[in-house]
Amino acid sequence: MPRVLVLCYHAVSEAWPAATSVKPEHFEAQLESLVRAGWRGATLRDALTSPRHELTLAVTFDDAHRSVLELAYPVLARLGIPASVFVPTDYPGSGRPMAWDGYDTWIGGPHEAELLCLSWDELRGLRDEGWEIGAHTCSHPRLTAVSDEQLARELAGSRERCEEEMRERCLSLAYPYGDHDERVVAAARDAGYAFACTVPRRAAEPLPLRWPRVGVYHGEGAGELQLRIARRARSVRGLAPAHLAAGAAARLRRARRG
Repeated sequence: MPRVLVLCYHAVSEAWPAATSVKPEHFEAQLESLVRAGWRGATLRDALTSPRHELTLAVTFDDAHRSVLELAYPVLARLGIPASVFVPTDYPGSGRPMAWDGYDTWIGGPHEAELLCLSWDELRGLRDEGWEIGAHTCSHPRLTAVSDEQLARELAGSRERCEEEMRERCLSLAYPYGDHDERVVAAARDAGYAFACTVPRRAAEPLPLRWPRVGVYHGEGAGELQLRIARRARSVRGLAPAHLAAGAAARLRRARRG
C-alpha cells in the first residue's frame, strides 16, 4: 500500500529566526534526503487521491510567503517535486505584511519584509508549474474562537477568492495554526472543501478533512526530521493509507460533481 507523507513548511530564510522559518540549506538537505530514501513528490490533492508511488511526499506551505517562490521553488523544481501553497486570501495584492497573532511581533523590525505575501500573478505562475493553490482562510484567525457566521465567511470566502483568481476549483484547505474542532470540520465540509490539513502535536488518524502533516521548524536538520518522520510512521503503522486515499478520491469526485 502507498504511504503518504505530508510536510508543513512556512517560510524559507537565511536570516529570519522565526520558529516557522527554515534555512535554505536545511530545506534543501531535508528534501534531498527524502528523495534519496525513495520518496517522490505530488501535490496534496494528488497524494490523497491518486498516489503514484509507494512513498508519496506532499510538500505544503502555509501563508504563501514570498520566500516560497524565491528560495523554495528552485530547490523543488530541481528535485522534481511540486508543492501545495495555502493562501490567506486577504493578503495577495494588498501590499500589507501578514500581521496576525504570532507574526505581529515582527512588524516594524528588520525582518518585516519576510511577512510579505506572494501576488496572485505569482501564485498563478506556480500553478502553471504544476503546483496546487489551496485556501488558508481570508484573515488567518483561530477558527475555534470565531462565531459561526465568521467561520462560514472565512472558509467560503477564501475558497471563492482562490477559485476566482486561479480559475479552477479550490478543494484544499489548511486550518490556520492547525486549529480545528468538530464544528470547524463540519463548516469546512459545508464550505465545499474535499481536504483539509492540520499540524497535530502527536500522531493522529489521517482523515480527508483532518489530514495530519509533519511540521518543519527553525534549526531542524535533515537527520532530525527523518527521526521525527520515522517515529510518526511507527505510531500509525496500523492504519491503511491506501484505503483512506480511496475515500478521499471519492470525496473529490463528489465535490467536482457539486
